[in-house]
Amino acid sequence: MYETPLTKPPLGYARVSTAGQTLDAQLEQLRAAGCGRIYQDTASGAWADRKQLMRMVKELEAGDVVTVTRIDRLARSTFDLFAIVKQITDKGAQFRSLAEPWADTATSTGRLMLAVLGGLADVERDLIRTRTAEGRERAKKRGQHMGRPPRLTPTQQAEARERLAAGEAPAEIARSYAVSRMTIARLRS
Repeated sequence: MYETPLTKPPLGYARVSTAGQTLDAQLEQLRAAGCGRIYQDTASGAWADRKQLMRMVKELEAGDVVTVTRIDRLARSTFDLFAIVKQITDKGAQFRSLAEPWADTATSTGRLMLAVLGGLADVERDLIRTRTAEGRERAKKRGQHMGRPPRLTPTQQAEARERLAAGEAPAEIARSYAVSRMTIARLRS
């Protein structure tokens, strides 16, 4: 259990991924750990914009202790975990996990682990960037178009270019194809 003396009750954070799951077990553990206020989300851990998580981080004060039952309740990747814990510690608050005693920023071991997580997050970010670039390159070699599909077919684009060359207003051409004026304007380049 947590042995560092607390001046105020810790804050809890509980999350489940789907509405069919229940927060009951997490809430029970967090209350048993002395959490006075518990922020609760029903959202995927992959979502960065979890409302209650964002609210909790915004309301944090120096000296607060954020408690979770397990670190996977806070984040799904090393990168996300590091980013969230960094936001917590940047506010002068601490982070701890009940199931992983090493994940406690009040201890030197916990701070060391946070530093290691930061390094792992950096490596993870580089690996993702490399895999994405490789995938994009393979797709280009196969002739796949990257990004959004064009709003106009190649035939429509050729027609619109002819109409532009004939002096017709881009706004008028855009209306006839039900696209924005910028879609037509980009055909000039």
